[in-house]
Amino acid sequence: MLMRPAELEAIREGRVDLAFRRWDRPRVKVGTRLRTAVGLVEVVSVEQVPLSSLRAEDARRAGAHSLAALKDVLAARAERPVFRVGLRYAGVDPRETLRGQLPGPAEVVAILAGLDRLDAASPVGPWTRDTLRLIDRNPEVRAPELAARLGRPTAEFKRDVRKLKERGLTESLAIGYHICAVPGLPDGEVRLSGQRLSPRGEVVLDHEDGPRERAPRREGTPLPRTIGAPATRALRAVDLHTLQAVSTWTRHDLAALHGVGPIALDRLEAALAQLGLSFADRRPG
Repeated sequence: MLMRPAELEAIREGRVDLAFRRWDRPRVKVGTRLRTAVGLVEVVSVEQVPLSSLRAEDARRAGAHSLAALKDVLAARAERPVFRVGLRYAGVDPRETLRGQLPGPAEVVAILAGLDRLDAASPVGPWTRDTLRLIDRNPEVRAPELAARLGRPTAEFKRDVRKLKERGLTESLAIGYHICAVPGLPDGEVRLSGQRLSPRGEVVLDHEDGPRERAPRREGTPLPRTIGAPATRALRAVDLHTLQAVSTWTRHDLAALHGVGPIALDRLEAALAQLGLSFADRRPG
């Protein structure tokens, strides 16, 4: 179930708790916890409803400007039924916590045994160590480029990387969102991200290969994935890679960067507030 960055932020803040979709059948189940850019979003209800039953309160709870606006969105694929999906923010993705937990020797052995099982079950043969080494040598490189270096289809490679991510060994770094026309995907939005080993993954790979020199890991909280590709590129171009770095700039100075618009600034401000931070009153120097 795809959700736009603004929709995810509103769910996290408690301003949105409904979504309406045109589906041929239910695509999610009650109790499902969706992993998103803002954390876990839980599905609390799913029901098919007549379009005529929607009211202004439904539109407000879905984040639409009006009932008419909501119905306009649902006008596409009119041959499919409308589903009313209840949602709630369910907290931080537990993989984020796991990534920073450094395993001891016994746990490393258990993790490696799990990787051996993945290798044994794979139709392409052993892949886990080669993939970890490739990501380690090429931090922040996007999955399609990494897959090409291994001569593997991107979808297949990304599926395997997700298995490593489930174990807290890798993490995705947001590059932004690209708007495109994707048949069958109503939101038409694709998240672009690079890969790198997590601190946990580095410990595991170092146990296998011995320690290696790595570029210093950036300290601080990464930029939120919801600010969009233009804003992300603009901030990185001036060496702002974390929220802590962003907090040293004024809102006025950030707004002067090409690609950083009001929506991105509002999302940055909300993310800063969650850390007890804010934009600077004036830029140092």
